[in-house]
Amino acid sequence: MKVCKFGGTSVATAKQIKKVAAILQADPSRKIAVVSAPGKRHSDDTKVTDLLIILAERTLMGQDAEEQLQSVLTRYRDIAADLALGNDVLSLIEEDLRSRLDGDMEDPVLFMDTLKASGEDNNAKLIAAYLQSIGTEAVYISPLEAGLLVNERPKRVQALPEGEALLARLADQPGIVVFPGFFGFTQDGTLRTFNRGGSDITGSLLAAAIGADLYENFTDVDSVFVANPAVIDKPCGIHTLTYREMRELSYAGFSVFHDEALRPAFLKSIPVCIKNTNNPEAPGTMIVKERDCGTRPVVGIAADDGFTTLFVDKYLMNIEIGFGRRLLQILEDEEIPFEHTPSGIDNMSVIIRESFLTPEAEARILERVMEELEADDAYFRKGYSMVVLVGERMRDTVGLTARAADAIRKAGVSIQMINQGSTEVSLVFGVHKQDETGVLRALYEEFFASEAVHT
Repeated sequence: MKVCKFGGTSVATAKQIKKVAAILQADPSRKIAVVSAPGKRHSDDTKVTDLLIILAERTLMGQDAEEQLQSVLTRYRDIAADLALGNDVLSLIEEDLRSRLDGDMEDPVLFMDTLKASGEDNNAKLIAAYLQSIGTEAVYISPLEAGLLVNERPKRVQALPEGEALLARLADQPGIVVFPGFFGFTQDGTLRTFNRGGSDITGSLLAAAIGADLYENFTDVDSVFVANPAVIDKPCGIHTLTYREMRELSYAGFSVFHDEALRPAFLKSIPVCIKNTNNPEAPGTMIVKERDCGTRPVVGIAADDGFTTLFVDKYLMNIEIGFGRRLLQILEDEEIPFEHTPSGIDNMSVIIRESFLTPEAEARILERVMEELEADDAYFRKGYSMVVLVGERMRDTVGLTARAADAIRKAGVSIQMINQGSTEVSLVFGVHKQDETGVLRALYEEFFASEAVHT
């Protein structure tokens, strides 16, 4: 059995949904189709999820939101008309949306989750109706009915293991199961959404639960590329990655696959294939537990910006027991996760995503560091990018760091930070944001430019 997930661009229009139907019909082993909300139809378009966020925000402010509601309904109306579907499914979608808008607004976060989730939920109903209209046995099943259980607020939403046995029953469902991605329900029936891009997580959870032979993740590219094609002209594609390599690349900015989605598949050793809805015959990129790494040390290069560094200096820090733990405890008290912690004998840096910080939180952190840790100095510095080299063979390659650093030097860029993970699958260079593109191109030139074949 296979679980297939179709991203927003794959289900943005009737034309794309017809491609999805053809893909499902072409392989009887494609048992479950996890679908996203309709994405952008063109570069200047707005995703349905973003329309729903605007709708929810206006409603929470007590403003009239009928115009925003109609914008959402028009997207479904256009798709349904082009699929020659009747008014029944549209009436169902409108009734559902109005019901959500009339729901409890006491907790704005949960109200927003409820509205956002309607994008996937109603698209799944529409796609199931289309499959049925063309004679394909298909059924819409909601996460509530299936048993996709998640934890309670305020913790970050995660699936509960108790739901796996419930989800496993989907394997016995006749025909194709059309399942909305992106959200689940707490044990008391409260809806919660995963992070943006969370439909990948849903697909991985279902693949793990039913013991799928393959999890196919359909998007709008033929494969995962060794570098961002928006920066590098026609970069090499990648045939095969390990789970660890894909995790590192996803974390560092490869938006083709949600970085949290690999864990369920990884735990059950279920291979994942990234494929193109517009070119389903292309082999795509396989993600597996182990691979033949050949002679190439680096499999991919990723970059992401939006990082801030907390610098802390204290003389003789290295002999002060518990200093690092107490510093990280201050961040934990502010509910701020950290990315890296490069350090010296008398200083320690903590790299944090800027999105987790506010001016108020920064002030509290600095005050506590100076008072409680008796630091000599502490300050935040913003505007960093992390450029990451990834590859299983890196640990066995002599001189790789020197090659990378020399390529960055030739680009005229000063390295602000270097960090290598304990597994030695990744090597991270911190640079100023304005230098990110130049560094990415320099590293691609060093490790890939001479080759025009897939890795």
